[in-house]
Amino acid sequence: MKILSSGDRFRALLKEANIRSADFAKLYGVKSQHVNNWFNRGIPPGRIHSIASLLTVSPEWLARGEGPQTPLGLGPGTTYEAAENDGVYSVAEPTDIELPFYKEVPIAPGESKTHITEIPDQSIRLPRSHLESLEIDPSDAICITMVGDSMAERIEDGSTLAIDRGLTQIVDGQIYALEHDGMLRIKYLHRIPGNRLRLRSHNSAAYPDEVFSAEQIDTQHIHVIGWVFWWSTLNKQRPPVSD
Repeated sequence: MKILSSGDRFRALLKEANIRSADFAKLYGVKSQHVNNWFNRGIPPGRIHSIASLLTVSPEWLARGEGPQTPLGLGPGTTYEAAENDGVYSVAEPTDIELPFYKEVPIAPGESKTHITEIPDQSIRLPRSHLESLEIDPSDAICITMVGDSMAERIEDGSTLAIDRGLTQIVDGQIYALEHDGMLRIKYLHRIPGNRLRLRSHNSAAYPDEVFSAEQIDTQHIHVIGWVFWWSTLNKQRPPVSD
């Protein structure tokens, strides 16, 4: 007899509520491929509680099949809206949004050339209200990690950043993430007459301005990924406390 996984229980819950995987992915703020991966591989531990809460079931039951399964219940105050539209129940939108993680990695093992790609099953949660207040479409939002001290002391090395890929039009003086021939860079951007582009670091003493012509932008494969709208910085050292 097959032992059911969290993915099997998750799939059954969506089927019972007549919710398509693509609809759940959209409302949960992830790609459809993530949901399909969870069906087959099981739900990542970091997502169990948020998905269980959204589907009004016990996280222990969803993760391991242990204990009672909280009834789905389609009445007021539960996860599902009572009204049925076109034969499909709508899921109430979660309070938080799961943003996928992207990272600069070698294009192949042992290669020095890099590219920016999504890291499967890694994400960070941000309040939906943060995105709504900035009119950001959740499907456009991704997270990356700051590497290096070019933006210190405003954005420290190792900080997590959130990027709006829906805003690539350059507003002078704003912080953007860009890909430069496969390299991830975080800079203040400024337009310069002649279709040129200036990249400025916050730590400008160590990292002088860079100016690229329209031809260089093309040949060096420079393109804006999106606007940096949030970042989190961890203190480097715990303050000493006297005994």
